[in-house]
Amino acid sequence: MNTEEIAEFDKKYIINTYGQRPVAISRGKGTRVWDADGKEYLDLFSGIGVNLLGHGHPKVIAAIKEQAGKLIHASNLYYVGPQVRLAKLLSENSFAGKCFFCNSGAEANEAAIKLVRKYMKKNEERRTKNEKYEIITMENSFHGRTLETLAATGQTKYQKGFEPLPSGFKYIPFNDVIAAKQAVDEKTAAFMLEPIQGEGGDRIASDEYLVSLRKLCDEKGLLLIFDEVQCGLGRTGKLFACQHSGVEPDIMTLAKPLGGGFPLGTMIAREEVAASFEPGNHASTFGGNPVACAAGVAVMETIFEDNLLEKAETMGSYLQKKLMALKEKYSFIKDVRGRGLMVGIELDFEGKEVANKCIERGLLINCTSDTFIRFLPPLTVTEEEIDEGLNILDSVLGEKR
Repeated sequence: MNTEEIAEFDKKYIINTYGQRPVAISRGKGTRVWDADGKEYLDLFSGIGVNLLGHGHPKVIAAIKEQAGKLIHASNLYYVGPQVRLAKLLSENSFAGKCFFCNSGAEANEAAIKLVRKYMKKNEERRTKNEKYEIITMENSFHGRTLETLAATGQTKYQKGFEPLPSGFKYIPFNDVIAAKQAVDEKTAAFMLEPIQGEGGDRIASDEYLVSLRKLCDEKGLLLIFDEVQCGLGRTGKLFACQHSGVEPDIMTLAKPLGGGFPLGTMIAREEVAASFEPGNHASTFGGNPVACAAGVAVMETIFEDNLLEKAETMGSYLQKKLMALKEKYSFIKDVRGRGLMVGIELDFEGKEVANKCIERGLLINCTSDTFIRFLPPLTVTEEEIDEGLNILDSVLGEKR
């Protein structure tokens, strides 16, 4: 089918939750994708950061093929070898926690929310009769689109039309230590935040803020949750974004790039916290699928074997330098923000048209928060590919003068 035919059948048979889409991607290799009509695009958004190693990475493909030839699904009623291998890699390279596997970032965050409540219930029985269940999250955050994670998300535009939302969440300004301290009361159980707010426009939690939250949680007996669904697994130049500050959470959630394109998410929790979940408390039929976990092992091993953390830092600096040059050129670029290969520019006007024109000219990028044009290229991106992409962006921005 060509693009026109795909769009026609999509309109007829698919629920319209994504709106009209400009491209029907049919195949990809590295940073390149081709649509159903054969047109080539440079993909510097990598499927909202999912294709961390680019499209069709040979090590990921080999792992998927090998595992699919052995076992595609076994269910979690039995031990699953690839799960254990991936959990070991994640635990040994983070904060020695235990993993619960699922299929997406929203599911990982749902698991984190449930674990917080279970942990607090157990501790309340020992310490106090006060019920602690409320989780403090940040304005402009994004934690998913299930009802519970939507309630955790501090952006009303995503919540509109789905009221009443589940209770148990309180929103505070991002990077505001005083607001964090003032928000804590007898119901507070945890803080939950993204070390870098992706959907919020690549806003970085300062090192001082994360250190202060860790201290506050320790003093008050609260849990600290880092949502690294988008910013984790090497994108910022560290394996996890929180490692820039040296702060360890009690719970961390991962997803988008973990399976190298295969649906895969996980919640990692400190052993003491993880012990609150008992058999039957939580589950996922497809969570930790053997093929997905084999892909996850390949992703993790490739990050280390190919020195992609260092490359993310180097290429991220190069990309930011090029974006700063555009800021000097165009007065309507208000800011350049981000860390590693999670960066973008804030415009003083709505950026959707800019992103769409870039797509028309063969560059896949994204606009979020109305005015923020962002890049999430694979960690394998080259200087030449960054130059090519920014030349397209420059040509589009030049028409705004």
